[in-house]
Amino acid sequence: MRGFFYTVGFLLINLTILSQEPNFTAPLNIPLILNGNFGELRSNHFHAGIDLKTKGEIGLPVFSIEDGYISRVAVASGGYGNALYVNHPSGHTSVYAHLDKFSPELADWVKKQQYKQKSFVVNLFPEKNQFSVSKGQEIAKSGNSGSSAGPHLHFEIRVTKNQHPSNPLFFDFKIKDTTKPVVENLYVYPLSSDSHVQNKIDKQVFKLVYYNNTYHLKGMQSLNFFGDIGFGIDAIDYLDGNWSKCGIYQMEYWVDNQLINSFELNELNYNKMRYLNSHIDYEEYKKSRSKIHKTFIDPGNKLDIYRQTSNNGIFSFNDGKRHKIQIILYDAYMNASEISFYAISTKAVNHPKIESTAKFNYNTDNSFEKENIKIEIPKGALYSDLNFEFKKGRIPTGAYSSLYRVHNNFIPIQKKISISIKTTGLPKELEKKALLALLNIKNGKYSSIGGNYNKGWVTAYTRTFGDICVVADTLAPTIRSLSIKNKQTLSEKNSVRFKIVDDLSGIKKYTGTIDNKWVLFEYDAKRDLLVYSFDEHIKKGRKHKLQLIVEDQKGNVNTYNAIFNY
Repeated sequence: MRGFFYTVGFLLINLTILSQEPNFTAPLNIPLILNGNFGELRSNHFHAGIDLKTKGEIGLPVFSIEDGYISRVAVASGGYGNALYVNHPSGHTSVYAHLDKFSPELADWVKKQQYKQKSFVVNLFPEKNQFSVSKGQEIAKSGNSGSSAGPHLHFEIRVTKNQHPSNPLFFDFKIKDTTKPVVENLYVYPLSSDSHVQNKIDKQVFKLVYYNNTYHLKGMQSLNFFGDIGFGIDAIDYLDGNWSKCGIYQMEYWVDNQLINSFELNELNYNKMRYLNSHIDYEEYKKSRSKIHKTFIDPGNKLDIYRQTSNNGIFSFNDGKRHKIQIILYDAYMNASEISFYAISTKAVNHPKIESTAKFNYNTDNSFEKENIKIEIPKGALYSDLNFEFKKGRIPTGAYSSLYRVHNNFIPIQKKISISIKTTGLPKELEKKALLALLNIKNGKYSSIGGNYNKGWVTAYTRTFGDICVVADTLAPTIRSLSIKNKQTLSEKNSVRFKIVDDLSGIKKYTGTIDNKWVLFEYDAKRDLLVYSFDEHIKKGRKHKLQLIVEDQKGNVNTYNAIFNY
């Protein structure tokens, strides 16, 4: 029955959820078209809501989906940008992110808090019912703030008591979907010391074709396996009338009609989001940006999404028999696509001995020390045991240590690890400027890991392996005015704008003043843009003194001064 009763069971549960939930109204008054869905695979996290298209525009009205009160207001230069959180009597919290503007009364209050704190970035928690809202009340305008890659509304529904995001598609927002998920490739992984795929000991990729309502191996009827084997699925989902690539909701993996593993993306836990890097084929993501769902579970993976799992989703093909493999993928509306093929269990092959510098256990603390480098990897930082590779290289141009190949950046890390490198030839005046950096061997460019100098060593905490050395950041951020010519002539009527860029350690803070008084410069990090829109804190009809101070993470400071008439 290919999981028929199992699937129907989930469908009945979802229909029951729908019948019990409140009748929310839509957050936009246009047809709801998704640009991204709940549980979609993103960088270091699952997507916690749905992205609603706003016709490519900024400034569409955003409405509260139910009666309630604003419980939180956040303003950030990245991430969610301008975001609102509304608590509802049903026990849910609705979230609206990447907004352009808040409603006038709320916007005035937020601005006062920003001036009070002298900070553009704020995280505010109004008193209960300080800002009550009713169902369908306009609370904001849609935008493109934060890390948004284009105008849209990011929308979430969370469980208020634990702030776990729930799948908004189960709340009947009249979004039509009769389109099945689309599958392109099947990945097969030998997972034991004697396992193989088609007599090969490395991961293999097979193209899939669709016919007779099922995905099959292109040009093949079966595969030859031995030992512990896992699979990976390259799949996306589309909704009706929309070509935006979305993610799947549920997967079942069957061998000979036995359920080996399944997952569903019904509710997520923010504290466990980063475990996505264990759920996917992380190496494939780093190499090609492909997002592959694995059917097997690493021993250090603590996600709560898995259901009815046998042996962590790993099946041992060692009985010499022919087995039927089925992998079924569903979207949130239970449109299903099936992959079906046969695997023949053959004989073991001899793997070459793996040469490594050290063996790290995922479930213990691990330490590594060689001349001039120390590495500390805490318990739980790795998702599985690691054959650690290490190599010492030359001193790169402009560096103050040898280059150390600390394994490679294809291994995901959950918790931060500590790396300490002893400096070579670092002048005393640069000690406070020293940091650890990754070197891109192909283009020779450095990217900052961070860290601080202490008694000849630079120590940083990071979630990445790679080619690492000590460098010094001695360059201050650059400041480029976009609206003041020659530091005296205002070329825009109602604002001043600047581009601020740092080449290595990154922007730490900035301060803008007009006539020696702090003013609100809004920072759009993705565009390196600072904007002060003239408000009641600047008087018209007079000459003004502007000062902008920008500092990077290593204390390098640049100052821009101008005098202009307004």
